[in-house]
Amino acid sequence: MKSKYDMLIVGGGPAGAIAAKTAAEAGCTVCLIEKRPAIGTPIRCAEGVGREILEEFTRPDPRWISSSIERAKIIVPNGTAIRLDQDDPGNAVGYILDRKVFDRELVWQAAEAGADVFVKTRATAPIMEGGAVRGAKVISIGTPIDIRADVVLAADGTEAQFARRAGLDTTVPLREIMSCTQYLLTDIDIDPVSTDFYLGNDIAPEGYLWVFPKGERTANVGIGISGRKSRDGSRAKDYLDRFIAENFPGGKTIEAIVGGVPVCQPLPCTVADGLMVIGDAARVVDPLTGGGIGNAMFTGRLAAKVAAEAISAGDCSKKTLMPYDVGWRASRMGASLTRNYKIKEFFITLDDRKLNVLADSIASIGLAEFSVSALIKELIKRNPKMLFELGALKSSLS
Repeated sequence: MKSKYDMLIVGGGPAGAIAAKTAAEAGCTVCLIEKRPAIGTPIRCAEGVGREILEEFTRPDPRWISSSIERAKIIVPNGTAIRLDQDDPGNAVGYILDRKVFDRELVWQAAEAGADVFVKTRATAPIMEGGAVRGAKVISIGTPIDIRADVVLAADGTEAQFARRAGLDTTVPLREIMSCTQYLLTDIDIDPVSTDFYLGNDIAPEGYLWVFPKGERTANVGIGISGRKSRDGSRAKDYLDRFIAENFPGGKTIEAIVGGVPVCQPLPCTVADGLMVIGDAARVVDPLTGGGIGNAMFTGRLAAKVAAEAISAGDCSKKTLMPYDVGWRASRMGASLTRNYKIKEFFITLDDRKLNVLADSIASIGLAEFSVSALIKELIKRNPKMLFELGALKSSLS
């Protein structure tokens, strides 16, 4: 490990890995550090990602694809199912990944591009000079080291500790933290090409429960509920256990994870002097679905490109790094985050009766387009009052 790099990346998930690869290919010296002893573990994700966004960054590989997804179902409290099907059966619209293998593949690609990679290496504090970030103090396998860098990319996930220590407010309101529990279940009857979502205040208050297939009889079965709804006897795990006992009583749990997912608006600003915040740390998780893999890779690549240009120009001030913040907000991803936050805020106010009414209004038609915007458009068409309740979303749905 050297003491000076052009770019230091804190976090070895998809955001950090794509950033490291992009920067190394641009000719920067890059150091990527990961606090855990192995890339990709433990899993803290339902592992779903859309085909289109994934293929922007890498070629799908059977080694890290557990299932190819062709359709989805949204099931409301009265059992009504809204079905979203693609036009061409047999072609994937998304994938359920094996994140243990996928994350390592991305980091290997970064290393092959020239980035230095170090695991079991934790950033304890930013190195600050004149109010600017100039690197990080780290502990690498028990040894304290100072790593200086022209730009630091904070890709340390939901905790966002590095950005907070550098002076950014990364607080997430309790009501906008999803309390999550997920089991990897095997020996269960599922549709191996469908992702299923269950809504309802008795099933997942202010959240949803998911079944994401990982093979013929194996799936990630998980739940996210609002942090403010979590209490003794009504934790995410309690709701999930009841659902599994009723629907998959013979299922065998071979892995269990718990954690929190921010479903809030993004950070007010994702850059500072010498610092850029990417992925989950920037709060760019989709607030409606909780998905973050695609957005993480998008922000990682964009940040690395902007940072590489700033490093080349010898100016890594906040002003010079701002095209990253402006760019992702103006992108399709940024527009989707704004839209989906409004939709999420609308849906968490609905009681089960209203959920049933909305679902019944479109359940019989089926939806050929596999997207949030297609679903909302159809709901508004049949329930015009929704447009006023959602606010001015018409332009973002076009």
